[in-house]
Amino acid sequence: MLGFTKGLGFTLKKLPEKKVTHKYPDEPFPMPSRFRGIQHFSPEKCIVCNQCVRICPTDCIQLTGKPHPDPERKGKIIDTYDINFEICILCDLCTEVCPTEAIVMTNNFELAVYSRDELYKDLTWLDGNRTNIREEN
Repeated sequence: MLGFTKGLGFTLKKLPEKKVTHKYPDEPFPMPSRFRGIQHFSPEKCIVCNQCVRICPTDCIQLTGKPHPDPERKGKIIDTYDINFEICILCDLCTEVCPTEAIVMTNNFELAVYSRDELYKDLTWLDGNRTNIREEN
């Protein structure tokens, strides 16, 4: 009986305090400024150096390029850029090593899907992922 009264007293003491729950789907949750979310990829900045592919610890990035159609211009242009978010650990290494800052992290974290096939994101999806691009200081 003493335990019940102590528990009831604790509950009654906590009732008037401010609630800590968040109405998630209706109100977006404010993420910290250093939060690492899903990547945003800018294909026009990419020089197809493959450094992001080499540094990735889970090998979840596939990047292919083709020679530039203008023979006077050197280098490659991007053909495909795919990330498998099923195994991506959002470690931020691909953004750190990118010399042209074609890959940046965003505050977007919503990757909930019903099928694992939907976790393979391609170039157009990653380019369209512009929500809450993280500002670098």
